[in-house]
Amino acid sequence: MADCLFCKLVSGEIPSDKVYEDDEVLAFRDIRPQTPVHVLVIPKKHIQSAQTVTAEDAGLIGRLHSVIPQVAETLGVAKDGYRVVTNIGLHGQQTVPHLHYHILGGRQLGWPPG
Repeated sequence: MADCLFCKLVSGEIPSDKVYEDDEVLAFRDIRPQTPVHVLVIPKKHIQSAQTVTAEDAGLIGRLHSVIPQVAETLGVAKDGYRVVTNIGLHGQQTVPHLHYHILGGRQLGWPPG
């Protein structure tokens, strides 16, 4: 989508601090980190949210999920643990309407989260 912030990151129109990239997935550091390690993992294909994933997207979603542990290893949080979160819609606090997963770690996280 032409006006989507994350699509502009994918196209290179807006720079990002990339930590991983392949043909289908991009991972980059959040500009407002909430934990010492805070990276977003997104599909390069525009999908509005987890709520709009279709059966056609199954392979891409599997690829996205297979990248998350690789990124966690690279970031040094795999051993001690981390959280993976996706926000959906207004009440879920989704601020960018492009499917994205937050990898949060680098410290002990609290529960419940919200």
